[in-house]
Amino acid sequence: MGFSVCLAGTRCMGPLCSHRPRPSQSLLLLLWTLLNCVLGSGAQGPGEWTPWGSWSRCSSSCGRGVSVRSRRCIRFPGEEPCSGISHEYRLCQLPDCPPGAVPFRDIQCALYNGRPVLGTQKTYEWIPFHGAPNQCDLNCLAEGHAFYHSFGRVLDGTPCSPGAHGLCVAGRCLSAGCDGVLGSGALEDRCGRCGGANDSCLFVQRVFRDAGAFAGYWNVTLIPEGARHIRVAHRSRNHLALMGVDGRYVLNGNWEVSPPGTYEAAGTRVVYTRAAVPEETLRATGPTSQDLLLQILLQEPNPGIQFEFWLPRERYGPFQLQTQARVWPVRQRQPQLREVEPRPLEAPTAPPAQIPTLAPGEAGRSGWGRQRVRPVPLTAPPPTDPCPPCPDTRGRAHRLLHYCGSDFVFQARVLGRHRQAQETRYEVRIQLIYKNRGPLRSQEYVWAPGHCPCPPLAPHQEYLLAIRRLVSPDGTQDRLLLPHAGYARPWSPAEDSRIRLAARRCPP
Repeated sequence: MGFSVCLAGTRCMGPLCSHRPRPSQSLLLLLWTLLNCVLGSGAQGPGEWTPWGSWSRCSSSCGRGVSVRSRRCIRFPGEEPCSGISHEYRLCQLPDCPPGAVPFRDIQCALYNGRPVLGTQKTYEWIPFHGAPNQCDLNCLAEGHAFYHSFGRVLDGTPCSPGAHGLCVAGRCLSAGCDGVLGSGALEDRCGRCGGANDSCLFVQRVFRDAGAFAGYWNVTLIPEGARHIRVAHRSRNHLALMGVDGRYVLNGNWEVSPPGTYEAAGTRVVYTRAAVPEETLRATGPTSQDLLLQILLQEPNPGIQFEFWLPRERYGPFQLQTQARVWPVRQRQPQLREVEPRPLEAPTAPPAQIPTLAPGEAGRSGWGRQRVRPVPLTAPPPTDPCPPCPDTRGRAHRLLHYCGSDFVFQARVLGRHRQAQETRYEVRIQLIYKNRGPLRSQEYVWAPGHCPCPPLAPHQEYLLAIRRLVSPDGTQDRLLLPHAGYARPWSPAEDSRIRLAARRCPP
């Protein structure tokens, strides 16, 4: 019969010994072995984790929330604690909450309405306050008063701040990694694999230096299906053009210069920028759902077009073959460049055409013959004249008037400003919606009358805006309008609280 013994620095092992001691010695050795296994395990390292439990239900009934799972550390007396965490949180995404649903933080603050606090019998009505240092504390502002109170931590799954991606968990603001686990820090590699090492794709980086024998559209490269992290840049008065496999241009086609902005193409968003340097860039995260053809519309010698993207390994071989056979097919009859009206997130239309193949020696040249075009400079913005001061629009009555009479109220960041004719157009990114009477996209154009709109909006700043919807009588224009002397305030936690208070005072 064998025994299990605890050797120095190890777990219990057996058999006991190869020799046979006397009975009294065997009993003493057995007692020493058991004591050493129980009391001497401090030198045996940390304890061991139990398997992870199942994930809990989502903390929210709509929108984003958190789910948690846990495990226990099993260790003998004297063993070190287990290394690692006992609880793990992941993001759970449910269908969006219905319009008008009360935010989670608002509900938590409202639980203290009418309850005595601060050691007195006086009661208050509470709304969230987002200007405190710890955004995962339940900081609530007393309505009608200039103070706030912290009621401890918010519940797990509460958004850290309006419009933020992070969620509060155990008093900390955590963001989900690509694995969906909050705080994991897991990131996608350039190939789109969570936690990958960029080893399942290849990096394509080249410079197109063909000077071109004539002015017109010249092929630069095929951007294959599955491409990620696309970047194209050049510095010249030429223009980048992008075309889909159906022969329709996404931008800068048919001798029309498209406005800078974001365009939908091949299942991804293409961000097109143009500076006065001159410089043009195209950027897209991808992956592309179909091939795209990158071209250059030459007006002057080509100084070089830099392009790069990441491509799955299995698509690199076909890409090398396809890029030699794709060319721009037909001739156009508009030999003069002209700027077109901005159309965000829409591909400019053109007659569909098929993309034929040419002999390898002809690849890279368009079928324009030897037509030449006269370069036409882009329309310069009008000179900036001094603007008169705007009327004073401060006060509760003004805020209430515009909130109740508007179609939309939202927090937005101004991305750019463009003056044309007798109007000013702002491109804004919407971050938080307080009121909406219709659908809104994440990026919109907001129009204001005149070259000196009141109130003015500064690029790269955040505002609270009360906007009206303006539809032309024939239905051809549908715009978001910031009226003259309307409501546009720099966003701040205090202004956030004021606009929420105004929302409660609008007549039904």
